[in-house]
Amino acid sequence: MADPRFFENLGPFTLAQICEKIGSMLPADADGSKTISDLADLAGASPAHITFFSGNRLLREAFAGSGAGACLIPLSSSAQAGKVSQSGMTLLEAASVQHAFAMVARMFYPESSQPLWSQTDAISPDARIGAGTRIAPGVAIGSGAEIGEGTRIAPGVVIGPGVAIGRNCEIGANATILHAYIGDRVVILPGAHIGQPGFGFTPSSTGYIKMPQLGRVIIQDDCEIGSATTIDRGALGDTVIGEGSKIDNLVQIAHNCQIGRNCVIAGQAGLAGSVVLEDGVILAGQVGLGDHTRVGAGARMGARSGTGSRIVLPGGVDYGGAPAKPVREWAREIHAVTRLAKRRTQDENDR
Repeated sequence: MADPRFFENLGPFTLAQICEKIGSMLPADADGSKTISDLADLAGASPAHITFFSGNRLLREAFAGSGAGACLIPLSSSAQAGKVSQSGMTLLEAASVQHAFAMVARMFYPESSQPLWSQTDAISPDARIGAGTRIAPGVAIGSGAEIGEGTRIAPGVVIGPGVAIGRNCEIGANATILHAYIGDRVVILPGAHIGQPGFGFTPSSTGYIKMPQLGRVIIQDDCEIGSATTIDRGALGDTVIGEGSKIDNLVQIAHNCQIGRNCVIAGQAGLAGSVVLEDGVILAGQVGLGDHTRVGAGARMGARSGTGSRIVLPGGVDYGGAPAKPVREWAREIHAVTRLAKRRTQDENDR
């Protein structure tokens, strides 16, 4: 469900129109005149929404409990999916669920990639600027944006339509903020880019199709975002940075990541889509986390450690290496390998 402050919805559309667009057969018992007003994920969908289920076993429970009015499903899983879908959900078969959903998303939101700037003034007349705000030359502020009292904005900053920024914030030179809500006392250092489209593509016979990114970025109070750090907006939900978290320079946070309170992320770390860091997690420099990884509260990860996809690391533990392991276990393995290498070298020298 896209935020109307940032995205214009051209719906509703009927099931018949959607099926025609994606080249899918309307089920025989379905009502082609049934209207769909928006997109949503499985968990957040209502009877007015269309969603998708790729067949991933980890999402079967969410699919079974979804209240969506329509759901795109793979051809190969239609019979099985029909047994667990909620009554009233129309199942639309598609050869490629992701491709079909991208096409449907573009029906509703054809201009979702970047906001349109139709204003002639650098600062839109309907932007709401709080008392005591200081705005340097060269700043662009879009229609409907809100800037809280006492916030300071350096030269070259771009603040997109509908963006809301709290009180007493500092926005560094040449930062870009789109599709975002920013809390109070947030520091955004020069060159940070917040709310850009996430890196989501699905393959097709003609190349890669961009999946529309229709979520937002939420940055809570007292956070700091480093120079040249990028925080992508969510695909359907939100990317969230929790209260008091500090993010260093040159960090990549992908779409739908959930960062807890008082987390610290050092430079050149990279978080793939839908990573979850619980409260108080510390990531050292160049840590890399695969998509859907979850790191428990209070965990610490050493420099250049990392994970694959869909990994759960319990909280309160120090980790090292890639794939990440408890640091003492990782250190023992490194020492063992080092000893083996020295022994082999010595054996070769003795020959």
